[in-house]
Amino acid sequence: MSVVAEKQEESTDQRARRAGGREARRAMRAAPLADDVRPIRPGMEGGRYKPLDQNDLERIHEAVLTVLETVGFANAIPSCSAALARAGAILSEDGRIRFPRNLVLDTIKRAARNFTLHGQDPKHDMVIQGKRVHYGTAGAAVHLVDVEKRQYRESLVQDIYDAARLVDGLDNIHFFQRPMVPRDIPDPLEMDFNTLYACVMGTSKHVGTSFTVRENVKPALEMLYAIAGGEENFRARPFVSNSNCFVVPPMKFAEDACGVLEACVEGGIPILLLSAGQAGATAPAAIAGAVVQAVAEVLAGLVYVNAIKPGHPAIFGTWPFVSDLRTGAMSGGSAEQAVLTSACAQMAQFYDLPGGSAAGMSDSKLPDIQAGYEKGITNVMAGLSGLNLVYESAGMHASLLGFCLESLIIDNDMLGHCLRCVRGVEVTEDALSIATISEVCLNGPGHYLGNEQTLKLMQTEYFYPAVGDRFSPKEWNEKGRPDILIRAIAEKKRVLAEVFPRHVSRATDDKLRQRFEDLIKLPRSGMGG
Repeated sequence: MSVVAEKQEESTDQRARRAGGREARRAMRAAPLADDVRPIRPGMEGGRYKPLDQNDLERIHEAVLTVLETVGFANAIPSCSAALARAGAILSEDGRIRFPRNLVLDTIKRAARNFTLHGQDPKHDMVIQGKRVHYGTAGAAVHLVDVEKRQYRESLVQDIYDAARLVDGLDNIHFFQRPMVPRDIPDPLEMDFNTLYACVMGTSKHVGTSFTVRENVKPALEMLYAIAGGEENFRARPFVSNSNCFVVPPMKFAEDACGVLEACVEGGIPILLLSAGQAGATAPAAIAGAVVQAVAEVLAGLVYVNAIKPGHPAIFGTWPFVSDLRTGAMSGGSAEQAVLTSACAQMAQFYDLPGGSAAGMSDSKLPDIQAGYEKGITNVMAGLSGLNLVYESAGMHASLLGFCLESLIIDNDMLGHCLRCVRGVEVTEDALSIATISEVCLNGPGHYLGNEQTLKLMQTEYFYPAVGDRFSPKEWNEKGRPDILIRAIAEKKRVLAEVFPRHVSRATDDKLRQRFEDLIKLPRSGMGG
């Protein structure tokens, strides 16, 4: 063999070894890890970002107590008025209910905290306490984004089920609150029931849902009790919470939602107390003022829930939104929204209450660069602030009007980045790496690529995206120059064609379909037969 041929063969062998080593490292990174050693996981501790200092928190708190005591709430339904009066609230001559500060402070002291939001599968249980961070979906989008056609169409109940089963397999989306409204089901009872059915059949993670009126809660509870194997089992591990807009900002009770709240508390469903004022429209334009109103509204709801059932699990759901003051349009992807959400997280921590607010609500209509920077900034700031439950963090577009299945897959990667930022830097004797630096520099090859520490930490310290592009330009070209959206489309189609969750048994589903034959509209054919 000639010298040239030998060199060519040697070069080929080297390339093969490099390629083989690269593939081996990729396979190692793809292998599943135990939960306790994963680089990111649900419930990581945030809290490093604090837009408010201690004096700011105290001043907001004092303003909240003043507003509740002097302004109060209008439009309480009779059962609400009666419950609040028994607790010590004051029904004034002008018809408004006012809240003495001692009543508010005593309620905060006695309220439920450090509780668990359960999944149907216990591996998805979320302990809501301190500054532990969890990301999930939410919303009431009326459109699904068809990225291949670059069109919006009305959302369907099948889309809700499809979104749920996608989320079921996405590690960095920890809970599934209904993100869309089924526009193919106009009847309110059928809409509420089928929305919940699609959610709980599509994922074993914790589910959040809404109800239009009090009467719609009863059949839903019957379904949930059946899935849980009995009412007692559901009450012990409620795997569904009620997203409840009990307030119409500014400072008015929402009559139908209050009826729903009472029925859900009685039925054992945890409550997300949701105040969703829009700064400059239904809440003050001043960021601090928007926080004051949101906190006051949610604390009034907390008094309400505890007046019905002391210690019932309730989430401090301050969700003030931001307006573009030039047009009045919502701007959920704005920097102001990011700061506002983070401030609300701090107020939840000030009261040591389980907090939930919104982030990730891109104003962009498609999963593009604008959506990427808006979602990334608002979600990472929410996580760094230590918000317990970050709602609407994945899939949302057009300021909550559109929902995109491909974006769930892309946003799962984005939320992985956010969680890695939340984790921060652990400084230990081993992490300081004095011995490793000494070994490599004095005795080793002068680099850390094959070092024992590098191999040990490559999976436990570093996050790797699932569809994000980290190919070299050469590899990218060889693979046909895919972009992240093409890869997300392919993954969406694969999951929807192959994955049909079976955490609810066929026998249980048969009983539900027989019992609620006139209500269930999601066809078996759309659930894998």
